Amino acid sequence: MLLGREHERQVLRSLAAAARVGQGGTLVVVGEAGIGKSALLRDLVTTATDARMRVLQAAGVEAEREVPFGGLLQLLRPVLGHLDALPAPQSEALGAALALRPGAAAERFAVGAAVLGLLSRVAEDEPVAVVVDDAHLLDAPSAQALAFAARRLAADPVAVVLTARLGAPSVVTESGLPTLPLGGLGPGDADALLVGRHLTAAARARLLAATGGNPLALLELPDDATLDSLPDDAPLPVPASLARAFASRADALSPAARTALLVAAAGGGDAASTAAACALLRVGTADLDEASAAGLVTVTAGRVTFRHDLVRSAVWAEASPADRREVHRALAATVPPGDADRHAWHLGEAGGEPDEQVARTLDAAAARAAARGAHAVAGLGYSRAAALTPDPAHRAARLVTAAELSWRAGRPGPALDLLARAATLPRDPALRLRAATLEGTVAARTGSIEHARDVFVAAGTSAQDADLAVPLLADAVLAAQYAGDVMAAARTAARIDALLPAVRSSRARWLGEMASGVAGIIGGQGGPDRIREAMGRALDDAALLADPQLAPWLVLGPLYLREAGTARSVVPTVVAHLRRRADLGALPILLFLVARDLATTDRWTDAVATYTEGVDLAREAGQVTDVAACLGGLAWLEARRGDADACRAHAAEVLALTAEHHLGFFRAWALLALGDLALGEGRTQEALDAYTAVDELVTAQRFGDVDGWPAAEMVEALVRLDRADEAAALTSRLVRRAVGKGQPWSLARAARARGLTASADDLDAAFAEALDLHARTPDTFEEARTHLAYGYRLRRARRRTDARPHLRAALATFDALGARPWAEQAAAELRATGETVHRRDVTGLDHLTPQELQVARTLAAGRTTREAAAALFLSPKTIEYHLRNVYTKLGVRSRGELTAALAALA
Repeated sequence: MLLGREHERQVLRSLAAAARVGQGGTLVVVGEAGIGKSALLRDLVTTATDARMRVLQAAGVEAEREVPFGGLLQLLRPVLGHLDALPAPQSEALGAALALRPGAAAERFAVGAAVLGLLSRVAEDEPVAVVVDDAHLLDAPSAQALAFAARRLAADPVAVVLTARLGAPSVVTESGLPTLPLGGLGPGDADALLVGRHLTAAARARLLAATGGNPLALLELPDDATLDSLPDDAPLPVPASLARAFASRADALSPAARTALLVAAAGGGDAASTAAACALLRVGTADLDEASAAGLVTVTAGRVTFRHDLVRSAVWAEASPADRREVHRALAATVPPGDADRHAWHLGEAGGEPDEQVARTLDAAAARAAARGAHAVAGLGYSRAAALTPDPAHRAARLVTAAELSWRAGRPGPALDLLARAATLPRDPALRLRAATLEGTVAARTGSIEHARDVFVAAGTSAQDADLAVPLLADAVLAAQYAGDVMAAARTAARIDALLPAVRSSRARWLGEMASGVAGIIGGQGGPDRIREAMGRALDDAALLADPQLAPWLVLGPLYLREAGTARSVVPTVVAHLRRRADLGALPILLFLVARDLATTDRWTDAVATYTEGVDLAREAGQVTDVAACLGGLAWLEARRGDADACRAHAAEVLALTAEHHLGFFRAWALLALGDLALGEGRTQEALDAYTAVDELVTAQRFGDVDGWPAAEMVEALVRLDRADEAAALTSRLVRRAVGKGQPWSLARAARARGLTASADDLDAAFAEALDLHARTPDTFEEARTHLAYGYRLRRARRRTDARPHLRAALATFDALGARPWAEQAAAELRATGETVHRRDVTGLDHLTPQELQVARTLAAGRTTREAAAALFLSPKTIEYHLRNVYTKLGVRSRGELTAALAALA
């Protein structure tokens, strides 16, 4: 019977009850060892079973933490019959991970997406309770996949409850899942556990106070601890005291019983392997009866179960290193032939001195784990193999491989540590390049952008083969851009250009042309022609479009050109390729670029949805650079939409991140956002101050791209502040730089500035030129800004009738975009001409949340519910939930009507 815990039991019962009506949820029950987490789970299982829920159970086991996807197989084995009902990419990823079918290793999030899909499919038949005890002991790939799925099951009839030990490093406690802290029993319930114990009142009170109500401590310490030794002023560290108590109990056993107990502790509880290893060590499993009589283990048919995991930990901690190695050697020798991974693990733990044969065995096991997508397990396996490798050069190679797999597992810190260890060993040129590529990639994604730049430059400069050097130098250009280091980008582009004649592969040549084009643009030294030509070649090369490493470049090209044209058609193709691969690690920075591209068209609502998804995925993947990028773009768009509070909050976070990680490029975005927000709200001097800060920043960075310079906005602010001479001087500089770049977007903004500062006789020609140039770009907001500026000038020139068409055009566009502050400015100007203003009603799209809009767009494109779920990393039930909301908000009743409504509202 479970004593007390009424609050916690009610919380978990409510979670199960909500799941039964289609409202999924997750809780991680966190508490110290012995606090009663397992008992609480057993109570939940009884509740769920009585309520006719399908219960899927698993438990983390220390001895299986390095069995690839062992925890996931334990949990999902009863429902694997539904595997083939999943979309093919998910079915293949999960089947390969669980070694059920051959297949290539999937990205780590692909398995999580498959688990999400499988649980959602099972829940279509009956509500599901997923219950995992000791989740902190799960193998890392299983824990990652489970956490990924648990975050996304809100609209499914699935309740997920995990337990984890307080203070134990764990994927599940570090994944942002909701937690339920579990403390000790209350005085009445704790006292009830001591009924029948012959304790004085003082001793009873002393024990209750010292243990903090920990049930296991209350049951075990009275017989094994001296109450007088307990501290007076605070509860004792209960798990440590319990471990000592259990260790003392084990010390009282005979040597043979202690050895048998040690074998059981290392063997994972399997009675057969325990018996075989005991025989090699000249003890018998009968010796475990002595440990059983001492209350340390329970021996049943096929299993040896410890009284508590603390018993196992205490027994193992008290053993000498030599005894532990001897036990592992015995277990390695008795592992069944089909369990090569466990054999390799025991061999590795048994090793003391370097041994190439053992290292190869571990190497092979790690390769098998990698082939299944268990990157964390594989990385640890290669690291262990490296530790046992006698030859330093071979050791370095294994360390680099371990680092690559650790990065793929989402563990950047260990990856960099392994690379640092490899750097002290002999490495051939090819291995040095592999290591540098990884180090630069990790640094670039996790915020150390300047270090990434330096690593890529050094590696690319040292590479003897131009086909290897150019991609590294291209990455250096991108890192230099994000760091705001224009000069480094220019120097690197010069190296690329010198190498291009020696390049053999079309891929490396394409990358080199793109990188040099980008460096030219940000340095104000040309570049659009090279990008335009490279993008033209990409349109005809399916291999380039499908290459995930080229994805950012393929989206960056159209973004830098800012032209209406066929090159923009590559963007949805590139994103679709990455979504099919469930490559969430590469997706956030791509989503930033895609959202930026959308924000320069009339699809602002889609841009917000894309930025939001990018932020969420970047946080989930631990990619600081991409968080800053997506938040910066989102803040900039929120400023134009008038979402003031969200803009300021996101800009503040970006400014903090960019200051810490020296991400100068994105710092400018946050400052631009604050300037646009102030200008839209009519706080002109505040806007000018923000734009001036951007001007100073890009000047210090020597950022030569006129499109990244807020001169057009500064001119407008100066005109509003009646500082005509300053506005005119700034306009002259802007025109020179725009003419130097020669792109329609830049020239249009410069022409608008000329119109704002021109005489009454010259303003028409300037604005007419600006509007003609705008027609060659997709940026409707900038065109509307020009109409507004034109109307502003015409009204002040007392040409109210001429001003009205331009102000109407501006108002219509701003209303359609949802640019509320600018719409209000246009409406005010129009009223000032004497015209009655009719505002556009807010459309259904404006009422949709970012995720609802994504779901609507995906389904309207022809995908099924399951295909949409796979593409957006959601469950089908979640897709259906959002679709119902979309139908209600848009007033439609079918997919066909949805498609038509979106087309009409676009």
